[in-house]
Amino acid sequence: MGVRGLAEILADAAGGVFPPPDGSVTVVPQPSPREAGVTAFAAHAAVFTDEDPDWVRETLAATPGDPLSAPLCPPFLTAFAERTGRTVNNIDLLTVADRLPGAPPLPLTPVGDREHPRVVRALRYREDVRVYETDGGVLILGRGVAGRWETAVEVDPHAQGRGLGRALATAARHLLPEGGTVWAQQAPGNAPSVRAFQAAGYRPVGAEALLVLGQP
Repeated sequence: MGVRGLAEILADAAGGVFPPPDGSVTVVPQPSPREAGVTAFAAHAAVFTDEDPDWVRETLAATPGDPLSAPLCPPFLTAFAERTGRTVNNIDLLTVADRLPGAPPLPLTPVGDREHPRVVRALRYREDVRVYETDGGVLILGRGVAGRWETAVEVDPHAQGRGLGRALATAARHLLPEGGTVWAQQAPGNAPSVRAFQAAGYRPVGAEALLVLGQP
């Protein structure tokens, strides 16, 4: 993998080409000062940080337990956070889907208010943020880790159980402003979200933990 960066690793994974499942770890530079963390695939992990790669490898080697799971284990992530002065965000399921042609499957209204709470929060993690509202839910689209297009959806409690999460996740595939793929992260314990995104055609590709500046 050598000099390849995180963007190239992610692009390959989106196309079904994964790093070799040999138990190794690839250390690559941070795509931006905002982004540090771990993306784990089957028996291979990419650690993106501007810290010394030797420190990463030595700390992983000293992490107790199964070496294959060490990059996402609490002892390593805690040491990583202390080293970088960051906070560990959730360990998420990482999924990806291709762009779909045509209009979204439900009416959406763009949110132009940049002070809207959901817009403000999205801007902490993404650039070129677009937020859309529909009756009972919100769709967020923006450029996140390594410049990839990412989406997140929120469904109001009174609108849950009606397939709105799936429809919003599908809508993101239609709203993608250019060809390619859109990524989404789901907390593994949030089974309704995991089911909604997979029903909308998002493919699981790995797991990811982001280390953020300040509180998540």
